[in-house]
Amino acid sequence: MLLTTVLGSSLAFLDSTVVNVALERIGNDLDADFAGLQWTVNAYTLTLAAFILLGGSLGDRFGRRRVFVVGVVWFAVASLLCGLAPNIGALIAARALQGVGGALLTPGSLAIISASFHGRDRAAAIGAWSGLSGVSGAVGPFLGGWLVEWNWRAVFLINLPLAVVVVLVAVRHVPESRDPDAAEHLDWLGTLAVVVGLAGVTYALTAAADGMSAFVLTAGTVGLVALALFVVVEMRSAHPLVPPRLFADRQFSAANAVTLLVYAAIGAFFVLLVLQLQVVAGFSPLVAGTSLLPVTVLMLVFSSRVGALAQRFGPRLFMTAGPLVAAGGVLLVRGIGPDASYVTSVLPGAVVFGLGLTLTVAPLTATVLSSAPDRNAGIASGVNNAVARAAGLLAVAVIPVAAGISGADYTDPTAFAAGFRTATLLCAAVLAAGGVVALLTIRRPLDAAPSSGPGPDPAADDDGLVHVERNAQCDVSGPQLHPPQHHH
Repeated sequence: MLLTTVLGSSLAFLDSTVVNVALERIGNDLDADFAGLQWTVNAYTLTLAAFILLGGSLGDRFGRRRVFVVGVVWFAVASLLCGLAPNIGALIAARALQGVGGALLTPGSLAIISASFHGRDRAAAIGAWSGLSGVSGAVGPFLGGWLVEWNWRAVFLINLPLAVVVVLVAVRHVPESRDPDAAEHLDWLGTLAVVVGLAGVTYALTAAADGMSAFVLTAGTVGLVALALFVVVEMRSAHPLVPPRLFADRQFSAANAVTLLVYAAIGAFFVLLVLQLQVVAGFSPLVAGTSLLPVTVLMLVFSSRVGALAQRFGPRLFMTAGPLVAAGGVLLVRGIGPDASYVTSVLPGAVVFGLGLTLTVAPLTATVLSSAPDRNAGIASGVNNAVARAAGLLAVAVIPVAAGISGADYTDPTAFAAGFRTATLLCAAVLAAGGVVALLTIRRPLDAAPSSGPGPDPAADDDGLVHVERNAQCDVSGPQLHPPQHHH
């Protein structure tokens, strides 16, 4: 079961890491402009963010193993289409399909463990899942960089044999489980609204670099209207994807606002840094891909300790200081230029950035979960996951345009370096804003969270442990972060 869930979730976790490394080779091979590279990242993030909550609902209703396996197969077929893509348009379409597969399989991995293990076994299994997923996040950049140096298409085709192993083991060894209290009706209208909304807004923001045509303005307007419709639908739906009652808690809303800012900066920074290292500094894909490995190492070693300190002293200090420290790390790599040294030009910034994220992520995740009643822990984590992904989606569309990166700039070291310097200032500013929001809005300590009321928690089993059914991870596009170990 651990092999199935770790390997399955790693398919989706690692994909964004290695694709970031492959962007420069993809652009040159398929003769794509920078907007094409943006959409190579964003097509996947768009469908993943839009469908991930629906994926959790489908698993609860129709069987978590079944939906998980369907997601893995879907992801594998889409990966094959990515690997065979003859042009950038076909690759973007296949990446969008990949995101749908990721949205089906990602919620199921932790939900399968939660439903299949009990008591201390569940805690041990979740800890093993988190640790092994962290190891896969550390191995991913090495594997991805090596594959890209050979052929960027191998980054996608490597998913096929891994998917075969996952499906065979899942069918043979993973028991089926469902939520007997799952909603009878799925929120299809809400899902459609958020897909159209995110797609329209993202397209308009990305295309703005080439001028504001009538079509771009129309797409942006349709996107904004669809997002407004999504809010209305969720408020009126009997079974909403995003229960509005969660946002009645000010600390939950504040924590998600911090998530939006922090993960927006992370998403844009990772994409642009890897390109800067290859295009301007002349790093190989392998070295560029592993440049932020210190971030993963610091997270794995120290996040649990930071989570314990946040429990003791409250999350506000850590959620304020963390983004500010991370902003300092971003500024330290601003001067990367031709023939830059990794040790002097990249490593200090990576370490400081990693320390900032280490201070931020575990307290942030714990704050989100503690701000919702126990029975809503799964959906609260899922909402936060979707917010993080949507933030990265919008930032990858906005920040390069705002920094003046467009067209074939990624093939011109001088032009890209100028845009990167501006983009790092923007990323640092967004991170700093996240710290300020946390300072002004995060008030309650973690042990003062709202309770689900007197009596037994309907989400808990006979050993008193709460089923965190879906999406209890808040990862980033790049070295992946795995906070579940801090709140179980």
